[in-house]
Amino acid sequence: MKNIMYFLRRIFIGGFLLYGYNLIAYKFNLIIPINIFSILIVALLGAPGLFALVLFKVSIF
Repeated sequence: MKNIMYFLRRIFIGGFLLYGYNLIAYKFNLIIPINIFSILIVALLGAPGLFALVLFKVSIF
């Protein structure tokens, strides 16, 4: 039960981290869509996961 609550908390924080990033990155047109895959990447990897998503977004588009 403790592990499930920890993982749910990480997902919740990951979603807010993506939302905060999108508020800042809106001016630069580097918005990362908030979906289950991006939230899971940020929840599992944290800030390095967000950085990897940003690099992926910049390299592809």
